[in-house]
Amino acid sequence: MPKKLLLFPFGGNAKEAILSLLAINSIKQEWDIAGFIDDNRSVHGKDYNGIKVLGGRDVLEKHPDAFVLAVPGSPKGYLKRKAIIEGLSIEKSRFATIIHPSVVVAPDAIIGYNTLLMPHVVVSCTVRVGNHCIVLPNTVIAHDSIVNDYCCIGSNVSVSGSVSIGRECYIGSGVKIRESIQIGERTLVGLGSNVISDIENDAVAVGNPARVIRRDNS
Repeated sequence: MPKKLLLFPFGGNAKEAILSLLAINSIKQEWDIAGFIDDNRSVHGKDYNGIKVLGGRDVLEKHPDAFVLAVPGSPKGYLKRKAIIEGLSIEKSRFATIIHPSVVVAPDAIIGYNTLLMPHVVVSCTVRVGNHCIVLPNTVIAHDSIVNDYCCIGSNVSVSGSVSIGRECYIGSGVKIRESIQIGERTLVGLGSNVISDIENDAVAVGNPARVIRRDNS
């Protein structure tokens, strides 16, 4: 029997998650997409691809059997992701993990809960991707790397071997990260940047090579 799923919020990441869900269901009917939930009342009743916004967080109580994929996040709001997701106040067992069928995951890789891996992502050997993460299409995470909780990684990102990305980071699309780099917590790396040296916590870094242009990004 398919598992009921609620998507939160009614934004780009949740809409794109539907592509992965449809691909999964085309192989085996695993998910019954019940609808979106969103704190913004102005979008209640709207729909995407026939899937409606059912209401706000009260919907979680009306559907206690439903799993949840909570995927807020943008370059402007990534530092709020942790608080927003925690604000749902649901048990971790209710969170779904959605992996597009085209994703390559090594047998010894670890993928956390409430994590979305979009089409053609590669998660190589001994990689760990934490809880509440989003990885957009065509990104490669090479051997022995760690992506910690609450991270968003854009499309076409190349993470070389033995890289560590701290909690609550946002890695923009097209970024390339050299091997053995350490990226601190709550850091944003701007799109297209090449990271060849470590970046501290609470930084915004851009460019080729990436340089910190702002600190104390809290």
